[in-house]
Amino acid sequence: MLLLFVFSHVDRVALDTLAALLKSKTNARRAVDRGYVQVLLTIYVDWHRHDSRHRNMLVRKGILQSLKSVTNIKLGRKAFIDANGMKILYNTSQECLAVRTLDPLVNTSSLIMRKCFPKNRLPLPTIKSSFHFQLPVIPVTGPVAQLYSLPPEVDDVVDESDDNDDIDIEAENETENEDDLDQNFKNDDIETDINKLKPQQVPGRTIEELKMYEHLFPELVDDFQGYDLISKEPKPFLFEGKVRGPIVVPTAGEEASGSSGSSRRGGATKESASPRGEEGDRKPGAKDDRKGGERALQQQLGDQSRTAPSAPGFNSDLVKALDRITLQNMPSQTTAGLTAGMKKDYNLPLTVLSCTKVCPHVSSCGNSLFEGRAVQLGKLCCTGVEAEDDEDTESNSSVDQVSAELPEGPTLHDAELYIEVVKSTKSVPQYSEVAYPDYFGHIPPPFKEPILERPYGVQRTKIAQDIERLIHQSDIIDRVVYDLDNPNYTIPEEGEILKFNSKFESGNLRKVIQIRKNEYDLILNSDINSNHYHQWFYFEVSGMRPGVAYRFNIINCEKSNSQFNYGMQPLMYSVQEALNARPSWIRMGTDICYYKNHFSRSSVAAGGQKGKSYYTITFTVNFPHKDDVCYFAYHYPYTYSTLQMHLQKLESAHNPQQIYFRKDVLCETLSGNTCPLVTITAMPESNYYEHICQFRNRPYIFLSARVHPGETNASWVMKGTLEYLMSNNPTAQSLRESYIFKIVPMLNPDGVINGNHRCSLSGEDLNRQWQSPNPDLHPTIYHAKGLLQYLAAVKRLPLVYCDYHGHSRKKNVFMYGCSIKETVWHTHENASSCDVVEDTGYRTLPKILSHIAPAFCMSSCSFVVEKSKESTARVVVWREIGVQRSYTMESTLCGCDQGKYKGLQIGTRELEEMGAKFCIGLLRLKRLTSPLEYNLPSSLLDFENDLIESSKVTSPTTYVLEEDEPRFLEEVDYSAESNDELDNELTENVGDYEPSAQEEVLSDSEPPRYLP
Repeated sequence: MLLLFVFSHVDRVALDTLAALLKSKTNARRAVDRGYVQVLLTIYVDWHRHDSRHRNMLVRKGILQSLKSVTNIKLGRKAFIDANGMKILYNTSQECLAVRTLDPLVNTSSLIMRKCFPKNRLPLPTIKSSFHFQLPVIPVTGPVAQLYSLPPEVDDVVDESDDNDDIDIEAENETENEDDLDQNFKNDDIETDINKLKPQQVPGRTIEELKMYEHLFPELVDDFQGYDLISKEPKPFLFEGKVRGPIVVPTAGEEASGSSGSSRRGGATKESASPRGEEGDRKPGAKDDRKGGERALQQQLGDQSRTAPSAPGFNSDLVKALDRITLQNMPSQTTAGLTAGMKKDYNLPLTVLSCTKVCPHVSSCGNSLFEGRAVQLGKLCCTGVEAEDDEDTESNSSVDQVSAELPEGPTLHDAELYIEVVKSTKSVPQYSEVAYPDYFGHIPPPFKEPILERPYGVQRTKIAQDIERLIHQSDIIDRVVYDLDNPNYTIPEEGEILKFNSKFESGNLRKVIQIRKNEYDLILNSDINSNHYHQWFYFEVSGMRPGVAYRFNIINCEKSNSQFNYGMQPLMYSVQEALNARPSWIRMGTDICYYKNHFSRSSVAAGGQKGKSYYTITFTVNFPHKDDVCYFAYHYPYTYSTLQMHLQKLESAHNPQQIYFRKDVLCETLSGNTCPLVTITAMPESNYYEHICQFRNRPYIFLSARVHPGETNASWVMKGTLEYLMSNNPTAQSLRESYIFKIVPMLNPDGVINGNHRCSLSGEDLNRQWQSPNPDLHPTIYHAKGLLQYLAAVKRLPLVYCDYHGHSRKKNVFMYGCSIKETVWHTHENASSCDVVEDTGYRTLPKILSHIAPAFCMSSCSFVVEKSKESTARVVVWREIGVQRSYTMESTLCGCDQGKYKGLQIGTRELEEMGAKFCIGLLRLKRLTSPLEYNLPSSLLDFENDLIESSKVTSPTTYVLEEDEPRFLEEVDYSAESNDELDNELTENVGDYEPSAQEEVLSDSEPPRYLP
């Protein structure tokens, strides 16, 4: 009777009532038992066919809402499939014009189809990583302990209980309730205990234990006797050096094993003491051959920096030679020059070898390089450099423009050194190949890369194509073309199939399945000793044809939102372009979207939660060159070997009379890689007492980065910081004279090397281990915290601690800090009633950066302390060590929506600039904290005093919660393009519907697709 009432009177209230009644599982079961699912589908088709002018859209949507409620239960979904509901709703949706007025119908239909789409398991033998690393100690509790305790016969990919009547797996419900859940959960996570909020210095380790770090602070005891310093007489601290530009390093690599010395994971060890030479007992000012060699090197680097590119690119003979070259017979001049576009003469001495074989997969080098292990360059396109027309050859000038835009200074990327450094890098899979982007290096492109505006209807189209997989299964190829889990797998030889590879440092791609002729499903590898964290990707593709649109679907992402929905593009590196003197990572891809798919996540991987699904990143690429070799990455790669080579080049090129630079080994990682510790400050002007005292009493700045391997932008910001600190301009010298910098540029080397996204080899997020780090499982965190504890013990607390991170769901660059009052404000308690006196100096540095750094956004900063973050570096250093200015600096992976870079995707140039601007901000902070040391004009002091006044807290920051990241404010309906609830708009458009001319064009250009 109720159905007759609904459909005879076509009453909106009745339709809403029916849909609401069917939300009850009991009523839904009754509806299914009585065959109402088939009836609802039949009635919907009838209304769809006869409502050609769309006068009764509310009726049609009411029917769909009833179907949506019924399919909330398993029986309803099965009845929907049995009634051929997938094909019916697919065809009716495709018949709707691609116009926003009809979105409510298409969206609801899409949601029902996706909900009823049978849940599939990932086509993997296990969700654990393809690589295994045996831990020295197995944790007693936690996810890693659970992982090790699983019996080997357990199928951890999916469990049957993920789809039963007691679990509501509806995506819509999750989206609709997220805001309410967050509203109720936010205050639960905010720390409300004032005693816990108040910083309380906790030694943690005894003075005797902390003495193991004394040798890492020689600057506190060195008297500099016998050094060849700038001046022998005491005089005012004025910088009189020449003005030079900061050093520029396009991309770098790792240092050779011989320079690291012997070290043990259990303790901090000494690698080198640069101010005293290689062995620590030689003086930089000694009048020997080394000093002359350093001066000659600096002169040579200066000459190279003024050399412009003299040729448009490599010739085809050189390309053929590169295809066959081995690392044993590679001349040093060649490898240095192979940094394509690196401002060098391309007339390189290289024996050209005849190429009689069609493009071998790799060019291997002999085993004599080092014990039993070969290092190989990846595949190189053998077609040679394509002949460029007049327009393309003009790109040389664009390369010159890039050089002009970058700061002056020597180019430090050295391909030969990179290869040498890679040999000492230890990976779990024992990688022997080198990716060409890491070998050639990267120069930022000369053009701007705007945030991509996604065309209307993209997500709708992609979801429809996914639904076609179920309805037209015969069209699906379903062929595996790459598989890390099958070591005996052979690469298909067919010419039209793309070839994939990820077996190189920082690479991540586990499996590739060809779905259609030019469409591929990609599956990412889990972090080692983990069964989740799928986000970082870095892989090679070859065998492409130009002018063909290839679609790539990464199908096992886990985060519920992504900047890929809001204009971010993946990065692509073309070897062909690099050989044409354009070695650049560029933003690439169209039809990009991120949405929930039909692959079910096991509750084992979802923290015990059942009914969760994976998400898909999909993008389409048209390759510009035939048979090119291209690389794709989530963000600009920056490998551990890159860092080590970068540090070696900085060390060899610096002026030891002016810059105090040390590179030590903090500790060894689980797999035996060294974790570098860098010390930078200015050399004392003389060894007189007052100069030595000034040197030793400089406040410390402690910086760290890359605790999360997938946040490569943090390393690019750190690169900008290091290069600025090592530059020879007066501001950088003033900064060095103001502070002593202790820097751990990569806190998670093992994770970076092995292509992890978030964890170390222990399978744990190292940024959650600062409270009680285990020296055997978390050595880098244990010893980094030990350095800070040592400084606290000797009464030399850092003025600032900052940990560089990357952010996947927000734009701009911003900071998280720690404030008692701002935290209490968000507990809905009266902060004024608390007897808390708090210095607002924690806001000064972010405020300064908001004035001087174009990418920095003060309104995105937050200073709230959450319970879930109590074991992060920021909170522990603030609470336990006692550093008031303890920050996490987050850099966007996407781009900016304010300031100078508004509307642009962020690149390495902007990230490095942020690292340099951070240094300038520290110098201004020094002027504010010690104004008497500077003879500054009153106007400048007034301006900076205004900064302090403007940084005082007048209102609390906006608090948002989501793992390490604030909740991304740009909501998205993953089931369709726009909001599902548009009843108000429908009410205004229930009259006769007349399509506009533009809509008719859309209708003609995109005819509906029908399924028989």
